[in-house]
Amino acid sequence: MPLSGGLYGCGDPTSWRTVFDVYWDVLKAKGSRQKKLTELDKWYQEELPVLIAGRKEKYLTQGEIVKLMEWKLARGKFRPRLQQLVATNSSEAVESCTRKAFQLLPDVAAAVTELSQLKGVGPATASAILAAGAPEVAAFMADEAVEMIPGLTPIQYTLKHYILYVDKIQLCVKKLNEADTEKTWTPHRVEMCLWAWATAQKLCPSLLRTLSFGGEKAADEVDEDVRPTKKWKTK
Repeated sequence: MPLSGGLYGCGDPTSWRTVFDVYWDVLKAKGSRQKKLTELDKWYQEELPVLIAGRKEKYLTQGEIVKLMEWKLARGKFRPRLQQLVATNSSEAVESCTRKAFQLLPDVAAAVTELSQLKGVGPATASAILAAGAPEVAAFMADEAVEMIPGLTPIQYTLKHYILYVDKIQLCVKKLNEADTEKTWTPHRVEMCLWAWATAQKLCPSLLRTLSFGGEKAADEVDEDVRPTKKWKTK
């Protein structure tokens, strides 16, 4: 479903909000192929941020980082070795390292470097930790979201590549908040929209059937569980 400019190039917050509104429908489509994904995503998007914010100082527990890895692998490629590695981190190491990483923000590079000291944690997993506790600063390095941004493919799971990604996401956030009276856009929210857009194109294009650029239809398929969405508008 080729689209001129793609979602990342759209400056209309109403259009982005329309994509954000179908996030859970897209996740449901993906979750139908991967057990526990919907449950894990609800935990990551809704429960974990509340737990982190409710602490005197932000940090994750050992159990939370293990579950976060389970969520990340359910979203992408399953790598049992990573799950095993991250589980070997002690409770003390996880709490100390994650606490220091959040204290280092808004220096995202320093925070990712700190988190990468934990076993099984690279830039992508570190980004998931930061996005859960500081969505206003960091975005999860989801393959689908990275691939939606011009100039970032092929993906490299390095700190340098992640910082390039975050910089482009933050530019998008600034653009959307300048055009939106609500000014509620964050790096994590933008990343969720990019993920939903990219995933819907592959699994449930009917969710985007009325969203197009230049009058181009997104898809002809009809999903009986999907309500029609608004027309795609561009500036």
